[in-house]
Amino acid sequence: MIFVLIPTYNEYENLESLASNLFNKLNSLDVFYVFSDDGSTDGSPEKIKKLFQNKQFIVLGDGSNNGPGYAFNSGFEWILNNSKNVDDIVITMEADNTSDINLLDDMLSIQKLGYDLVLASVYAQGGGFEKTNFFRKFISFFANMLFRTFFNVKILTLSSFYRVYSLGLLKRIQSRYGTLIKEKGFICMLEILLKSIHTGCKIIEVPMTLKSTQRVGKSKMKIFKTTLAYLGFLIRFKGSSY
Repeated sequence: MIFVLIPTYNEYENLESLASNLFNKLNSLDVFYVFSDDGSTDGSPEKIKKLFQNKQFIVLGDGSNNGPGYAFNSGFEWILNNSKNVDDIVITMEADNTSDINLLDDMLSIQKLGYDLVLASVYAQGGGFEKTNFFRKFISFFANMLFRTFFNVKILTLSSFYRVYSLGLLKRIQSRYGTLIKEKGFICMLEILLKSIHTGCKIIEVPMTLKSTQRVGKSKMKIFKTTLAYLGFLIRFKGSSY
C-alpha cells in the first residue's frame, strides 16, 4: 500500500489540479490518500471529499489551526495505526502543486533499492527554483547551510515536504521517540529528518525544480515567523545530539 499524506490549509483552488496530477500518476497503484486539514476555512475538506469520492481516502482534522507539524504528525499517526504491512510506504507532498509529480516514478523506484527515505531536493545537482524571489531563496539557502553545519548533517535540503518514507522508518522513530513530530510549524520537517538520521536510516536525495508557477495563490509559509521558529529550535537543541 502507498499512503499519500498531504497537509492542507486553504488550498481550495489548487485541489483540482492536485487530484488530476495524482490520479494520472498513481492510478494503477494501490493508494490511500490521507489529507490532514489544518483548519481550512475555504471549503477545502468538502472539495477533497468530492474530488476523491471514488478513491480510498480520509480527511483528518477537527477544524482547528495548529500548524503543519501538527497536521503531519496526525497523518503519520493515523497511517501507523491503520497500515497492515510493514512494507507499506508513505509519500508526503505539498497540496499546492509545487511538488513535481513527474519526479515520483524515480523516487518510488529508488526507494525500492533499499532506502528508508527519499528526499526531493532543490539543492542537489540538477535541482533549483523556478521564479522564486531572491529573498526567499536566500533565507532558504542560509537556513539550510546553518543547520547542516550545526547538526553536522550532510543532507542538502532539510525542509522540503516532498519525501518518500518507508513505514519501517516511521515505526523506528515512533519506538525511539514516542512522538514523530512535536514541532507545530514548518520546522517539523527538520525535526523528523534529524530523528530519521539518528535511527540510522538510509537517505538519498533526488534533484527537483520547485515550480512556484504551478501554485494558485501565495505560499502559506511566513518568512519572519518561520525564521524565528528556526532560531528557537536551534537554541533549544544547542549542544544536543537530538
